[in-house]
Amino acid sequence: MAAGRTPRPGAALGIGLGLALLTGCLVTGCGGPDARDTAAGTPSGATTGSRSPSPQATPPEALCTRIVKYWTRRQLKDDTYGDYQSMGLSNGQYEILMDAVDAARPTWKRGDTKAAEQAIDRTARAGCEKWYRNGGPSKGPWQ
Repeated sequence: MAAGRTPRPGAALGIGLGLALLTGCLVTGCGGPDARDTAAGTPSGATTGSRSPSPQATPPEALCTRIVKYWTRRQLKDDTYGDYQSMGLSNGQYEILMDAVDAARPTWKRGDTKAAEQAIDRTARAGCEKWYRNGGPSKGPWQ
């Protein structure tokens, strides 16, 4: 603005409105064909019915059951225990593994693999469900 001129009464309102529109466009993502609907994460104008549903996260007790069953079978085949940390298990998960091995070992040694598998599945599932019922490990990363 030149020196000595006084601003027109509506100029501040116009500048404020322009800044508000610019800010609104930046925040909401106004734009061309590559613009995205930030709330839905889809290209603007796309119908949400055409999207396939996102995969759901696996519950921690299901992951626990899967890994405990795997390592239980390995322990029975190799007839030895490994280090729980090298297996990627917490101390609590390792205790579940030891219970599953103890439950399955007698039938495993008799050669009844079907009964051993059932004991492994049952013990691992019950132990992991109990372990995560209250949220899982709570006394440090090793628990």
